[in-house]
Amino acid sequence: MSIYLYIILAYLLVLTGFNIYRAKKVKTQEEFMVAGRSVKTWVMVFTLICTWIGSGTFIAGAELASKAGFSAIWMPAGAFVGVIFIYFLAGKVRTFGQYTIGDILEERYGPLARLIGSIVIIISFTATVSYQFVAGGFILNVATDGAVPDSTGIIITAIFVLFFTASAGMIAVIYTDLPNGIIIVLACLLSVPFVYLATGGLSGIQQNLDPSYFAVINEQFGANPTLKVAGYFLATMLLLMGVQSMYQKFYSARSPREAKKAVIFWTIGLIFVETVVVVIAVFAYSKLKGQIDLSIPKEGAKVVIMAARSLVPTPVGILLLGAACAVVISTSMNYLLSSSTNITRDIYQRFLKKEASQSSLVALQRIFIVFIGVLAFILAMRMTSVLETAIFAYTIYGVSITPALIAALVWKRTTKAGGLASILSGAVVALFLRVMVDVLPPDKVIEGDPWGIPIIFPALFVSLLSLFGVSFLTKKPKPEELTKFFPEKKKEYQKIG
Repeated sequence: MSIYLYIILAYLLVLTGFNIYRAKKVKTQEEFMVAGRSVKTWVMVFTLICTWIGSGTFIAGAELASKAGFSAIWMPAGAFVGVIFIYFLAGKVRTFGQYTIGDILEERYGPLARLIGSIVIIISFTATVSYQFVAGGFILNVATDGAVPDSTGIIITAIFVLFFTASAGMIAVIYTDLPNGIIIVLACLLSVPFVYLATGGLSGIQQNLDPSYFAVINEQFGANPTLKVAGYFLATMLLLMGVQSMYQKFYSARSPREAKKAVIFWTIGLIFVETVVVVIAVFAYSKLKGQIDLSIPKEGAKVVIMAARSLVPTPVGILLLGAACAVVISTSMNYLLSSSTNITRDIYQRFLKKEASQSSLVALQRIFIVFIGVLAFILAMRMTSVLETAIFAYTIYGVSITPALIAALVWKRTTKAGGLASILSGAVVALFLRVMVDVLPPDKVIEGDPWGIPIIFPALFVSLLSLFGVSFLTKKPKPEELTKFFPEKKKEYQKIG
């Protein structure tokens, strides 16, 4: 067996031991869901990096870069813009200090918004976990020179991830993220110069790649390349602005000030890693394209991990494969924990058994982690494209949750009816159009989009129209309904009272 596999397995065993140790300390729902709200700034920085930098970067991003070249940076660029909004919201989110996005949605829009929002989050996050499992299969396949098939690698990845997440919850996630985040940043930093030299530098890739790989918008994006680029950009931006797993990390911070401070350093790490991965993928594809069949969508997704085996020295390659492995584990854990929290807190505890004991809630959440993990595994075994799955997961979340969530935090005029209409309409349109991709004749589905229009545009339009239209057509909220989100309204209410 390859030394790469032995190193990866050794790393996983160390994490396993760590999680067993941490699991003994988890006694309450608060410790399991938000790590006891005790996370320090630098731990928060690396856990935020790991929460966002997942297989969507190393695998889906690589799949896009192998087809679209440097213009693939448009997809993560949405996150660069979204993080600006997050900076101004981080402290406020930590001050609110609950467990899930559902807590915010119910406070502004009522119980039904919490329920529908939770269902949407579970759908989106299950899809997200599924392509993390696929990525794990790729890594093990490449690390063993094909000795471990992709399907077997998916099974191994799923087992490890489910054990990690179910063992100690957020405590395991956050403190596993610390070494994982360091490995990710270090691997990206060390790999670039070796990949650059191995491919002959800029002049080397210019000889091996079509000029379109250097265009601002590559025509390979499809029939409507500008629309496609804008769709990737928007999907990524909207996901980052509202993604629950990120907000749960803010809830875990020791204070609002530390949450906001962590966002500054996270932004630097985010821009660095996302940009470097696109650069590595494009340079590596120029050298390895003879080994990659782009007619099979998933093949391009392997380009970064293939670079770890053939374009860099073994120690750096081990580190880069370790980084890819780290993002799979970390992102899977984050999204499994987050979606299982929705079932446990937003559905079971909120609507079925409000007075459930702490021990029963922790035990139940572990069961839901396994349940969601099994669903994600089934999806993973049927997946044809990591990129398409990632973009749909981003889209359904971004059009249904994010507009209502941001409005809840910053727009006083939004009403219960408006927020609920936005969540429901965005989800329904996104799901309907996704079904259309499979139902319409092939000539009507262009580059995975029904009638050549990315799903995010009609879905976001309907969601925003519902949010603003219904809010302006219904009675504005009373001041007392806004005091948790806008403290200044408390004084206004006191004057009225």
